[in-house]
Amino acid sequence: MVVLVLSACPVGLRGQLTRWLLEISAGVFVGRVSTRVRDLLWQRAVEMVGQGRAIMVYSAANEQRLEFRVHGHHWEPVDFDGISLMMRPNEGGDVESRTMPQTGWSSASSANTSTAGSLWRDESECENDHSCWLHPEPRGRSSPRLRDQAG
Repeated sequence: MVVLVLSACPVGLRGQLTRWLLEISAGVFVGRVSTRVRDLLWQRAVEMVGQGRAIMVYSAANEQRLEFRVHGHHWEPVDFDGISLMMRPNEGGDVESRTMPQTGWSSASSANTSTAGSLWRDESECENDHSCWLHPEPRGRSSPRLRDQAG
């Protein structure tokens, strides 16, 4: 299976691609072709796209079961431990200088947790409370609450 997405491309390129692929939406082509035809279609798309963009996704015998090619697009494919991902450029448009965010960049951990009825319970609060879903008691033992209700 091959999916080829074109944007800002000449009409002639779209016409040539419809000989081999089905255009299901404006600039979106899908089909099933041999590897040789797929490579020739990509070569033709790169030659004729001009200032436009072309992205091809196709079936492959790898862990993701797909591979992709990009031409004229500011997002770049990168290999991350054998998995292909698309790296977006930072605000300056430079893909190479992009780094992973620093740990602790979120302010979610600084939320006020001193209010009563907090969603998160400390393990020390659960030591004597057998109804705590975070620390269930072992099977075969009934909770004191159930023993009191039964007796």
